[in-house]
Amino acid sequence: MTKKEFVEKFAAKLEGVSKKDAEKYVASFLETVEESLVSGETVSFVGWGKWEVIDREAREVRNPQTGAKIKVPAKKVVKFRVGKGLEDKVGAVKPTKKVKK
Repeated sequence: MTKKEFVEKFAAKLEGVSKKDAEKYVASFLETVEESLVSGETVSFVGWGKWEVIDREAREVRNPQTGAKIKVPAKKVVKFRVGKGLEDKVGAVKPTKKVKK
């Protein structure tokens, strides 16, 4: 689902809210999450999930084509952990059949 599709679906759930206003709400939400993560805060919605910033240590990896060693510097990354409520709802959905190419 694209951001545009999400905004349309979100606006449809909110009676009397235009798509333009719904887009502002979504943008404000995303901006708030981003600002919180940049400042080092964890963003948590009980039962749904949690975003947090973690430190990833520097490491050495291998280029699979050449076998050459490459040093990857330490960095901060955003990690999302799914909450129990959302995990249970997604897990209750029957898997779809994969189409062979």
